[in-house]
Amino acid sequence: MSKRAVILAGGKGTRLRPYTVALPKPLMPVGEYPILEVIIRQLASHGFSHITLAVNHQAELINAFFQDGRRWGIRITYSLEDRPLGTMAPLKLVRDLPDDFLVMNGDILTDLDYTSFFDNHVAKGNIFTVSSYVREHKVDYGVLMPDEAGFLSGFQEKPVNKYLVSMGIYMVSQRALQFIPEGKAYGFDNLMIDLIKAKMPAAISEFSGYWLDIGRPDDYEQAVEQFEKMKSKFFYE
Repeated sequence: MSKRAVILAGGKGTRLRPYTVALPKPLMPVGEYPILEVIIRQLASHGFSHITLAVNHQAELINAFFQDGRRWGIRITYSLEDRPLGTMAPLKLVRDLPDDFLVMNGDILTDLDYTSFFDNHVAKGNIFTVSSYVREHKVDYGVLMPDEAGFLSGFQEKPVNKYLVSMGIYMVSQRALQFIPEGKAYGFDNLMIDLIKAKMPAAISEFSGYWLDIGRPDDYEQAVEQFEKMKSKFFYE
């Protein structure tokens, strides 16, 4: 089965400055490859034959590097935003999307099994599936728990809270596109709320392998440091 993907590569990468002053975030190198090339190589190995890059900021640099995709044995096309549209509105600019397709951010380092993620979504007939990850957040302070009178009733020393977060990787059905407005900014959060209101909520697919969003300098530095040691997790070579 031929598979289609849309990679969101139009952001300015403001959280990753000063790295992204000269290069768009998708072209930031991880090891010997730009992070977006890592993703494209992974998707190609999982049978994705057509990838659309949704671009805006420094689109000409991304286009010059990836061109038509033949280097990786796939077809790459481009969808150009004339203004920032958020994470979901760019999908309305892509007119030839199939019944089910993958959507993901262009700055993710993961060993997710894209084939299983794709196939499970299709088999279950979900309108939208979010790949999710448990992220831990350590509070570096002693947390006070007051009672109603203002006296201490409990105390936690540097607690660790766990959250189930979106990985920025989604499977989308054509049915979800009806909720996305034309020509205005509309994000993942907007779509999730609208699907809940419509009683058509997104499914959650929890993942426990390796995942790193390289949107911030410390995460980018971690990705660079770990990539060479863990290269076999990301590529089938």
